[in-house]
Amino acid sequence: MSHPTVISVENLGKAYRISHQVERQRYITLRDALADRLKGFFRPRSGAPVISSAAEDFWALKDVSFEVKQGEIVGIIGRNGAGKSTLLKILSRITEPSEGRVRIKGRVASLLEVGTGFHPELTGRENIFLNGSILGMNRAEIKRKFDEIVAFAEVETFLDTPVKRFSSGMYVRLAFAVAAHLEPEILVVDEVLAVGDAEFQKKCLGKMQNVAKEGRTVLFVSHNMAAARTLCSRGLFLKSGNLLLDGQINKTIETYLGEGADTVGEIAWDNPVTAPRDEAMRLVAVRIRSEGKVTSSVNINQAVEIEIDYETLEADLFASVSVHINIMGICAFVGGPLSSIHPCGLHRAICTMPANLLNNGTYHVSIFLITNTTRLRVIKRDVISFHVYENGREEYLGEIIGMVRPNLKWSVISLDNRKR
Repeated sequence: MSHPTVISVENLGKAYRISHQVERQRYITLRDALADRLKGFFRPRSGAPVISSAAEDFWALKDVSFEVKQGEIVGIIGRNGAGKSTLLKILSRITEPSEGRVRIKGRVASLLEVGTGFHPELTGRENIFLNGSILGMNRAEIKRKFDEIVAFAEVETFLDTPVKRFSSGMYVRLAFAVAAHLEPEILVVDEVLAVGDAEFQKKCLGKMQNVAKEGRTVLFVSHNMAAARTLCSRGLFLKSGNLLLDGQINKTIETYLGEGADTVGEIAWDNPVTAPRDEAMRLVAVRIRSEGKVTSSVNINQAVEIEIDYETLEADLFASVSVHINIMGICAFVGGPLSSIHPCGLHRAICTMPANLLNNGTYHVSIFLITNTTRLRVIKRDVISFHVYENGREEYLGEIIGMVRPNLKWSVISLDNRKR
């Protein structure tokens, strides 16, 4: 049975008028000329530059179209400035679009910024009723859900304290609890959840999953790809205000990560003159492979191959290749060297890293061509890079720290041999 469409967006665009200060030569009007004449017949006219302003339209969104079905959890991903928050504000009826049309069926509850819809001088209790009213609930509905909201937000102790004294985490907990428990047909959540701790994020993700199971719809913006994979089945990828991809969440995230300017799957030097080289060795190409394909985006569950093409320019050269894997300027580990006698000509070294070794993140590869095990012939630092991602875990636990994340073998044995 097909679910009905609850959000329909057609050719949506949002433009903002932005001003720039420009310098121009001052022009002389008749009034200026008469004023100057009164001040002195021989005073030269001023030619000093003056500041003026020019304006242009900046399109935060342009020609965006998509539909969302009832009960879907849709992740909206993209870099800062891609238009994600603008889209959510339009869907939440906070901002008017400049062009296009949006049709929404049902009540929308939005959590876009910390404390949105709260009055700082009112207590937590009073703000629950205020925020609920803003979301379109009557007093009886709010009272029926009141205890659940307070228990979820874990703010019982501070319920009668003005929210201006709340921490940002308390703000978020209470705001999310109100928005999620007052039974909106559509729940819109921005990256604001990043303010909460890992345990609260886990609760929120679980709540959003329950909301969807009840037949309601969730739009979720996040820079946390693990959370997006865990929660969403579908993703919208925005870039520079345009909808680049609307598809299955893993494919959408892979495309998003592959769009990074700091990752590239292959680099080659076709011109021997400009290639990194010395009189004995020359670097020809470096590439990243996963599942047989050249890529800059690798699943954590897949092995990674680094291929290094190089040329030896002397006969019977005792040579080797070494790779340094770096993240955020720190060396995670070094691979190689494996030395052998090389004839003159082209060669390819392949370094294979097993699956479940590297943690999430962007890794940079430095290449070292070596002779006689100790002499560095060619050094090319951060020559290529790739991003490691995961498909999410059954239970969201937040980001796992560390450069590597090997799949270690564990066992548990009982040390208590007493009879029971």
